[in-house]
Amino acid sequence: MIIKKLEVGPIMANCFILGCESTKEAVVIDPGDDADRILMELAKSELNVKYLINTHGHFDHVGANKRMKEVTGAQLAIHPEDEPMLKELSHSALTFGLSTENSPPADILLNDGDEIRFGEITLKVIHTPGHSRGGICLYTKGHLFSGDTLFAGSIGRTDFPGGDYDTLISSIREKLLAFDDDTRVYTGHGPETTIGNEKRMNPFLR
Repeated sequence: MIIKKLEVGPIMANCFILGCESTKEAVVIDPGDDADRILMELAKSELNVKYLINTHGHFDHVGANKRMKEVTGAQLAIHPEDEPMLKELSHSALTFGLSTENSPPADILLNDGDEIRFGEITLKVIHTPGHSRGGICLYTKGHLFSGDTLFAGSIGRTDFPGGDYDTLISSIREKLLAFDDDTRVYTGHGPETTIGNEKRMNPFLR
């Protein structure tokens, strides 16, 4: 599997391009900003985007949805609990003194246990509310894309509308820590980590 990481936008959200090496089909996880940079990376690898996947509806993770969808024609996917946030992006960004375009509505509503297939790769959807009501993580063997649910040494904020600390901790403990310790975790901000590292070192999970 091809994995490319781009830090996008003023809040430095992590956007991931995942590609199937044999078929060149791809997904983009969290196109938060800098659509032209994302498109350039896709072109360099000769990847064709099948899906744009939002791990949650906060503007710094979805701000490039509109342009990416217009250029690629890919289907946009998000959990139903966060789908209403897509039409409020310009307002939510303004509260941080920033600007972004509202997103088109989702083409696909993702629920816990759903699978997303591109080329020879399958991603499993894991609903992990707490940072937002509709937060999801995505898993394929040995690789977990955690959005803003779990970070290296930290967890997602829970002081935004729809956030809840106890719910987030339960999501992580019950759904993410069950994966093998050597599972690589690709976070929504900051560096990568592993499930084993977070079990041992994350102060919120002790």
